[in-house]
Amino acid sequence: MQNKNKKTCKNLRLNLLKLTHQAKSSHLGSCLSIVEILTVLYNNVLRKKNKDSFFLSKGHACLALYCILYEKKIINKEILSSYGKDNSLLMSHVSHKVPGINFSTGSLGHGLPVSVGSALSAKIKKLNRKIYVLLSDGELNEGSTWEALMFAAHQKLDNLCIIVDYNKIQSLGTVSSTLTLEPLKQKFHSFGCKVINVNGHNNLQLINAFRHKQKNKPKVIIANTVKGKGVSFMENKVSWHYKSPNKTELNQGIKEIINA
Repeated sequence: MQNKNKKTCKNLRLNLLKLTHQAKSSHLGSCLSIVEILTVLYNNVLRKKNKDSFFLSKGHACLALYCILYEKKIINKEILSSYGKDNSLLMSHVSHKVPGINFSTGSLGHGLPVSVGSALSAKIKKLNRKIYVLLSDGELNEGSTWEALMFAAHQKLDNLCIIVDYNKIQSLGTVSSTLTLEPLKQKFHSFGCKVINVNGHNNLQLINAFRHKQKNKPKVIIANTVKGKGVSFMENKVSWHYKSPNKTELNQGIKEIINA
């Protein structure tokens, strides 16, 4: 299992670099920070037979989702390679027109409310279905996120799992300088959630957090991550929220990932 996950993570990072270079697109740092989270979700957590659902609320990291859909053979190489090209299904924010994607996202603060509705629907219909949603830390600035959280706790939605990509950098600076979130764990706890802190790049910690069962309350996994993880000169650099790698940076990044 660990070898499979490690291989998937490496494949995701290589494709992320190659495709952002090809398309001259942005949000590479945001994609690299969620590689392990998506790998564990799709390799170890989501149950096809139960029709579990996943929503990527931080829709600007869409390329990471496209890459894992390719790894799981939900989209093919031709579709993945079309990223950034005219008439491609793969837009620069998540689109529900892509196979395997439930909801178009990108406008921050919308993913959690939709996920809460999906979780409530499953509860009402008495379905053994779990709903997973991945949020950015900057997205926690949005009031709609906290409104949805209050509603989820009130409805005792223990079939809802919220993952926060806590890389501590948002679009133009650090999270702490933009609008501080701390004490984050206590905030989620006060809103009626079960809260688990993990290293967001540790597959085993993520698996254990996802498998933890709680009753009558939603679960929040605070995944402490590194923006640009896996490429040394991209890590913790706000500029890689928007930059795409040139040829030299691409080759250096590929070398680091292969040798990791």
